[in-house]
Amino acid sequence: MRLRKKFVAAVSSAVLAAAVLAGCSSSASSSTAAADTSGTTAAVVASTVDGTQSAAAVLAANTTVHTVSSSGSVSEITLAGSSASTTASGVTIDGSTVTITAAGTYRISGSLSDGQIVVNAPDATVTLILDNASITSSATAAIAATEAEQLVIQLADGSTNTLSDTSSYAEDADVNAALFSAGDLTITGSGALTVTGNGNDAITSKDGLLIESGTITVEAKDDGIRGKDYVVVNGGTITVKAGGDGIKADNDTDADSGYVAFSSGEVAVTAGGDGVDAATDIVLTGGTVAVTAGGGHTARLADDASAKGLKSGVITVLEGGTATVDAADDALHSDGAVHLAGATVSVASGDDGVHAEGAQVIDGGSLEVTAAVEGLEAAAFVLNSGNVHVVSSDDGINGAGGTSTSSDQGFGPGGGGSTGDFSVTINGGTLVIDAEGDGLDSNGTATITGGTVVVNGPQGSGNGALDVNGSFTISGGVLLAAGSAGMVVAPGTDSAQGWLSATLDSAVEAGTTIQIAGSDGTVVASYVTSKTVQNIVYSSPEITSGEKYTVHAGGTASGDSIGGLTASGSLGSATVVATVTAGEAPAGGFGRRR
Repeated sequence: MRLRKKFVAAVSSAVLAAAVLAGCSSSASSSTAAADTSGTTAAVVASTVDGTQSAAAVLAANTTVHTVSSSGSVSEITLAGSSASTTASGVTIDGSTVTITAAGTYRISGSLSDGQIVVNAPDATVTLILDNASITSSATAAIAATEAEQLVIQLADGSTNTLSDTSSYAEDADVNAALFSAGDLTITGSGALTVTGNGNDAITSKDGLLIESGTITVEAKDDGIRGKDYVVVNGGTITVKAGGDGIKADNDTDADSGYVAFSSGEVAVTAGGDGVDAATDIVLTGGTVAVTAGGGHTARLADDASAKGLKSGVITVLEGGTATVDAADDALHSDGAVHLAGATVSVASGDDGVHAEGAQVIDGGSLEVTAAVEGLEAAAFVLNSGNVHVVSSDDGINGAGGTSTSSDQGFGPGGGGSTGDFSVTINGGTLVIDAEGDGLDSNGTATITGGTVVVNGPQGSGNGALDVNGSFTISGGVLLAAGSAGMVVAPGTDSAQGWLSATLDSAVEAGTTIQIAGSDGTVVASYVTSKTVQNIVYSSPEITSGEKYTVHAGGTASGDSIGGLTASGSLGSATVVATVTAGEAPAGGFGRRR
């Protein structure tokens, strides 16, 4: 990763980020500390990205999207197999090659069986109205704007248009896509366009690429849709099938460029490489984006391959709309930060469901990780609001990064082991984890101040429902973590809210109703297990430190359920399987692994 100007500028926002990321200031906002201790450029860069940025703020910091100039009178160009005809000035025809040298609007109809349209109009805006046009080239691009300020492709109402290029390009070819523009490129109109990139990419702009509308179908040997400075989708129905990356903005030199934004429309991408790849930012504020990358989460990926769903170099902001991702690699990945702030997101991954090198902040919407190795991973994970459900074969949430910045502290409060500048913070919302590795895992600190957290943890004794290497405090909300008894971790005794940790006499099977009752027999929690369970950690405002509680197996659970934690329950004929004192951990010490 490059240390880019945008990252450096983001340092000034670290103070704001620290205020919002409650409990995360030690990891998310201290770029100076990271620079002193991390030893890696990537860690320094990621720590400077403000993970609370809104879509509007991110887009405002980027280069402005070009506007479409209004068209004047229309000149007609008729294609006829191996030739073409026109009466327009500024157009020359040489066999099956049509060259446009003047600004203006041109209606293209008919077909070229082996030809090309070239736009060579420096500093001009040229609009091509494709009206049932079909262009195939065996030698180069079907349409190539080699010199133009802006090329506008307008799809005529009710029209069906096709573009297809050569099967190969020279390695150093500048024109290397079926639809190519050296300047800004806009696609608009209500017609249909099918673009086949046989030799390389399907649609490419060397500046910005704007899609306003149309039904666009793309198939490419390499990248499907590529804009150097940006790709912006404001509407249309877009289907991409690409051997390389699906949609890509690859300007990695200018800090305000290299971004991809979706505000409306329907986008479906199937890619051999990354689904959506932005050198800087990905922003979703509306519409639907569906991505399958690398064959999906069950596919095996070569060691040197990248098949991420949505990949950004700086930040991914999902603020509206719907995103569905099935990727062989990380489903959502950012070298900087990820901010979920209102979108509906569902992902399946062959690696991490959502991965951020820096901060991962959830401020609303919904996130469903249906399959992953590790569900959510970030140096600083924060849930402020929203509904999150994670299914993982390893850790559910992992507050971690590439480097630990403090020495191995051994066993102590939390999970012990090597502690770094990492954190998991829950301030609100609903979080349900179904994990076969550690459920909620932080290689640094963990803090719960609100919300509801239910961890259906591992059945094997080598992992725990909770695993926190540093301090672990709870001051509000509800926590229920159930799992094996081999690696038990509980909150620290300095927690402001009461908690209990109960290791049952023996493991209970999936489907067992677990009741937690106070000394007067009042049920304070009712939970139905989804796996074999032998340890329960529970905290809520109803738990008082120092008081005794009994844990029962049996009885009846009733009301709405969040991950198995129900609204109410009754003991009935339930039997006592453990008696505990709130604030005291099982054998092994407070908050320590056994």
